[in-house]
Amino acid sequence: MSESRNYVKYTFLKVDPAWLRRSSEERADDKRDFAAACREFAEEHYLRAYSLVGTRGDCDLMVRCIARTLDPIHELHVLLNQSGLMRYATVAHSYLAMTKESPYSDEPDRPLEPRAGADSKYLIVYPMWKKREWYRLPAEERMRVMREHIEVARRFTGIETNTAYSFGLDDQEFVVAFDADDPAEFLDLVHELRATESSAYTESETPIFTCIRSSVERALDALDGEHAVRATGRDPGQVVRSPA
Repeated sequence: MSESRNYVKYTFLKVDPAWLRRSSEERADDKRDFAAACREFAEEHYLRAYSLVGTRGDCDLMVRCIARTLDPIHELHVLLNQSGLMRYATVAHSYLAMTKESPYSDEPDRPLEPRAGADSKYLIVYPMWKKREWYRLPAEERMRVMREHIEVARRFTGIETNTAYSFGLDDQEFVVAFDADDPAEFLDLVHELRATESSAYTESETPIFTCIRSSVERALDALDGEHAVRATGRDPGQVVRSPA
């Protein structure tokens, strides 16, 4: 294994509505412990938080973390499980994978490392499986098919693809993540990819998660609307009516 590889963990959380009935002070303490564990991990490793409030019904928050070994990822989740928030949350989806150079592209995958200004507004994530027929094709035939796929993707310059591999690590074969500032561009990309030959060899690529990039604190505040309350100064129980 000559190239540098990283473990990638996607953890999607669903918060029980009972948590919203806790006092504001209790919820603040719960979020503070969760955020502290994330900050500690991020001091030496890659961590990003995303809100899924309004984009999915089965999860509210996603944490993406990356490390050279599995130990820091394990330790992070041990600490998260000790936070008050996790007493009211379930792991709705969980994906483990590893980065490595693509065998089909003449350009190495973008390294999943913290870089100032490198994060797009949205991250669209899904697990993926290929049909077994794909792996029985000769290597040169797979290369031919993937060249068309890559050429289509490169036309969408606002989209960056990050493919991680899960063979032997988790149930799925790949976890594919797309950085995008405009989800409509990603919709157009996927529409065009449906017509490529490579699409015929896809077994499954769901569920699909549209994740909104956020700080850990803001993603946590989105769970109970605290950031909206602070921004507007409005009582969270106040009904907002449209002008007559």
